[in-house]
Amino acid sequence: MSTLETNLVQPSTGTSLTLGASGDTITIPSGATIANSGTATGFGGTNTPAFRAINSSGQNLSGDGTTFTKVQLDTEQYDTASAYDNSSNYRFTVPSGQAGKYFISAQIGVSCNQDHRQVHGSVYKNGSGLGDMVGRILLKDATFNDGEQVLTITGVLDLSVGDYLELYGRGYDTTGGGTVSFTAGNSSLQGFKIIE
Repeated sequence: MSTLETNLVQPSTGTSLTLGASGDTITIPSGATIANSGTATGFGGTNTPAFRAINSSGQNLSGDGTTFTKVQLDTEQYDTASAYDNSSNYRFTVPSGQAGKYFISAQIGVSCNQDHRQVHGSVYKNGSGLGDMVGRILLKDATFNDGEQVLTITGVLDLSVGDYLELYGRGYDTTGGGTVSFTAGNSSLQGFKIIE
C-alpha cells in the first residue's frame, strides 16, 4: 500500500472531488477527527418518520372510571411520512421500510364540571393497551372540582411495518352527574423514529 502525504487536495478542474470508487471503503482510523466547516450531506440519519397530532375540540366521554375512549386527535401539526390518519381512525401507522425503535409521547387533558378524582391514559398498539405506556392521576383524599387534569406518557417502542398507535383515556366523575371530557387542544400523540 502506498502512502500519499500532502496538506491539501483539490480538483484539477471544476469544483468536485471524488475519493474512491463505487464499492470502496474509506477508513477513518481511531483517534482521527473530521472537522467540518462546510455543509455535510449524506451522513448519519434523520429522526423520521415523525408526527404530532392534537385534538381541536372537546370530546365527551364516560365518567364511570372504567371505560376507555379513543382520543380523536384530528389536527396534524406535522406528519413527515403522511402516516397519521387524522380523519377517521386517529392513528399513526408505521410505513413500509420504517420498522424500528420509536420515541413516543402522549398527553391527555380531562376536565369535569363536577368533582372528579382520577384520569387514566394509555397508548394502544394494534388495538390493545400497552402496559408500559400508561399514565394515571389519582387524588386519593380529595376531589378536583370543575377543572382540568393533564397527564403525560412517554416511552420507546419497537415497531414493525403496519403496527399502529392510538391514544385512549378515561376519567371518573365521583358525583355521577357531571360531564367528563377531553379538553380541546390539550391532548396529543407524537413520536419519531430513533436513529440506530
